[in-house]
Amino acid sequence: MSLFAFAPSRGRRWPLALQAALGISVPIAVMTLAGEPALGYIAASGAFTVLFLGSAAVVDRARALPLIAAGLVVSAALGVLVAGNAVLVGIGVVLVAVASAAIAFGFRLGPPGPLFFVLVFGLSAHVVDSSAIAPLTYVAALAAGCVFSYLLALTPLLLPRSRAVTPRPLRDLLPGPALSPGSRVLVLRVAVVAVLGVLLGLVIDPTRTYWIVGSAVAVVGVAAARRAAFERGLHRMLGTVLGAGLYALLALLHPAGLWLALLLGALQFTIELVVVRHYALALVFITPLVLLLTGAATGDIGSMDVAGERIVDTLVGAALGAASGLLHPRAVAPST
Repeated sequence: MSLFAFAPSRGRRWPLALQAALGISVPIAVMTLAGEPALGYIAASGAFTVLFLGSAAVVDRARALPLIAAGLVVSAALGVLVAGNAVLVGIGVVLVAVASAAIAFGFRLGPPGPLFFVLVFGLSAHVVDSSAIAPLTYVAALAAGCVFSYLLALTPLLLPRSRAVTPRPLRDLLPGPALSPGSRVLVLRVAVVAVLGVLLGLVIDPTRTYWIVGSAVAVVGVAAARRAAFERGLHRMLGTVLGAGLYALLALLHPAGLWLALLLGALQFTIELVVVRHYALALVFITPLVLLLTGAATGDIGSMDVAGERIVDTLVGAALGAASGLLHPRAVAPST
């Protein structure tokens, strides 16, 4: 994973990129027109659903993605249940991180692994605690966003050639539960960075522990090789700093309403095109997208203080994730 070269192309990415872009922009646009933009920002998080199993056939995704959506909704429900209690949120971040890692690696879910379950849990607790949105309303809006994104993922079934594909048994698509030596190392790394991230977050700012842990989990990734953790950590640090600069420029435009929906859709589309080829470049766009989306949901969009906080949180989390590469028993082959 070089900072100075793109990885080889892995086939067409634009269909998945388009689904993800529509999944985030359409709910915001529709709810803005309906006079409830806050619900649109929450529903937009449901776009995470389509980011899983992107290389699988549509007939296979049709059966597997509801499980992903259910996991995201459960994560959100747990988040709103503990909102406002920093200790319970911290404990919840650790439990959700470890549980989602065990499931993701145990069933060979692949990228993006447990990351979004951790972020949805933390973001749900943060938004409900810092806004006037009722917990049940929050969970319902996010669930609606997951359903909409799932329907977007099914749109290729309108083509006869997509329907003609023979579906694989679900056990072949998500084999498990079984943890290989490499998977056990990954779960251990996630557990360690989650605990340390929460402890550091309690010192830095208890409301931001989920971002530190999420950054660390993202760096741990889905490969147990020690070098992979170091490289992803470097990419995340550099990409986040540059992305915060891009956020500062975009915030000067004060995007809102339909313009914000279009901007977030464009960012998401770009992310999905480049994320498998250059992680640091993808983070240049991921950072402003998340800052704009969370800022809109909590009412502090355009805040440079928030951007600075996210840089600190990401650097701390990325350093933890990179250091977790030291947990590398000799029994684990470098290629796992």
